[in-house]
Amino acid sequence: MAEALSQRSTDILESLGGWVRERLSVFLDLSTLLYLTCKELIAERNKGFSLVFEITLRQIYFTGVQALKVVTMVSLALGTIVIVESGSQMQLLGGVHFIVTILVLVIIRELGPLLTAFIVIGRSGTAIAAELGNMVVAHELEAIQAMGVNPVYFIVAPRIIGVTMAVIGLTIYFNAVALLGGFFISRLILTTTLPVFLRELVSSLTATDLVFGVLKSMIFGLLIALTCTYHGLRARYSPIEVPQVATRGVVSAILFCFISNALLTLLFYL
Repeated sequence: MAEALSQRSTDILESLGGWVRERLSVFLDLSTLLYLTCKELIAERNKGFSLVFEITLRQIYFTGVQALKVVTMVSLALGTIVIVESGSQMQLLGGVHFIVTILVLVIIRELGPLLTAFIVIGRSGTAIAAELGNMVVAHELEAIQAMGVNPVYFIVAPRIIGVTMAVIGLTIYFNAVALLGGFFISRLILTTTLPVFLRELVSSLTATDLVFGVLKSMIFGLLIALTCTYHGLRARYSPIEVPQVATRGVVSAILFCFISNALLTLLFYL
C-alpha cells in the first residue's frame, strides 16, 4: 500500500514537472522569437521597408478595422449591462460617482482589454496560426528562404506589429463605446445627464488607469501575435496539423492573456 502511494506521488510529480518544463520551453521559444523579430527589424530595416509596411497595414486592417463591428456590439452590450445593473442600485451605491467608479474598474481596467483580446484571438489569432501552418506544410517558407528573403522580417514581424497596434486601437475604441454608447442606450432608466456623467467619469479616471489599459492591450497584442505565430510555425508535414496548431495557439493565447492580466493587476493595484 505504501509503495503504491509512493509510486502515485512520484507519477504526479513527474507529470507536474513535465508540464512546467514544457511551459518553460514554450516561454523561452516565445522570447527567442520576439528577440529575433526585434533583431531582424533593426538589421534589415533598409531592405524592403515599403513591403513590410504594406503587409503591416494589411494586418492592422484585418485585425482592427474588420473587427470593429464585432467589437462595437460586444462593447455596447457590456456597457449597457454594467450601467443598467449599477443604475438600478444607484441609491444603495450612493449616486453617480460610485456607478462611474464601478465602470472604470470593470471596463477600463479589466474587461475592456480582456474581451478585446479574446475577440482578436478568435478572429486574427486563428487566422495567423492557420496561415503560417499552411505555409510551412506547403514548403512556402523554404522557397522564400531559398530566394534570399528573410521570413522573420517579411512574414513574422509585420504580423506581430500589426496585431499589437490593432489590439491597442481596438481596446481604446471598446472602452469609449462601452462607456458612452452604453450610457446612451441605458438612458431610458438613468436620470443622469451626459455632462454630469462625463464630469464624474473624468474625475474617476486616473493616469494610472489610462496607462494601465494601454499597457495591458500592448502586452495582450504581443502575446497573441507571438503565441499564434509560434504555434503556426510548429506545423511540419501534414495539412492535418494545421487545425491542431491553430487550436493550440488559441488556447495558449487565452491562457497567457489570463495569467498576464492577473499579474499586471496585482502589480499595479496591490
